[in-house]
Amino acid sequence: MKVAVMTDSTAYIPSDIRQKWDIHMVPLNVVIGNESYREEVDISSDDFYPMVKNAEDFPKTSQPSIGLITEKLQQLSVTHDAVIAIHLSSGISGAYQASITAGNMVDGIDVFPFDSEISCYPQAFYVLEAAAMAQRGASPAQIVERLNEMKQSMRAYFMADDLSHLQRGGRLNGAQALVGSMLQIKPVLHFVDKKIVPFEKIRTRKKALKRMVELFEEDAETGKQIKAVVIHANRPTAAEEFKSELESRFDNIEVDLSYFGPVIGTHLGEGALGLGWYFN
Repeated sequence: MKVAVMTDSTAYIPSDIRQKWDIHMVPLNVVIGNESYREEVDISSDDFYPMVKNAEDFPKTSQPSIGLITEKLQQLSVTHDAVIAIHLSSGISGAYQASITAGNMVDGIDVFPFDSEISCYPQAFYVLEAAAMAQRGASPAQIVERLNEMKQSMRAYFMADDLSHLQRGGRLNGAQALVGSMLQIKPVLHFVDKKIVPFEKIRTRKKALKRMVELFEEDAETGKQIKAVVIHANRPTAAEEFKSELESRFDNIEVDLSYFGPVIGTHLGEGALGLGWYFN
């Protein structure tokens, strides 16, 4: 049985890695002004943040259409017997549900939608594991079982540097944003029941990063092997420093570097930093 692996653009897997592992991607969209861009196709994170600074209106985002996913599945049905479709959390996007609907519309291929219940590179961890297993000849059932096993230890925390994006995107009301900015609040966010919610409201960026390290430390000190990722929104130097700090403190971890692309960056804003990990 030949198994394909499909995901959406919010996994932020570079194109060369997608090509290496035969990973298929359907893009979400970001609308800036009157123009709609396919994330990771028409617009990159390097393009996005300067554009947002000069935009009059706040960007909007939208999920892949059922038609686009159906078209991709039809293409895969020619060469594959099944597809594992791994999407960002169903609590913040309809991409997972769209994949279920599209899967029921396409003949000749078995579709196994998987709700990562998370986003960004932690989502990519699932995708890369699935792709490696598919290349080794694993069955869809074996792959899904492994993904559910990974989910038990998957963690991710994000720090929003600028509360105005959360407020403008409807994640925070105006009064909270104003008070938070005045007090230098840097909320640490995480996923609960598939949605992004505040974990703690912390004063200053330095303390927020320290808190994320403390949370990571709880798992790292078990001695188990951990795969981790530092994620940034147009702050590569800060991300590199954060990554180096973690690597200098623990010898049982492997740390990647990734980014918040246009869709997730719309809601978190420039300057956001994140840390995700799981027991490997």
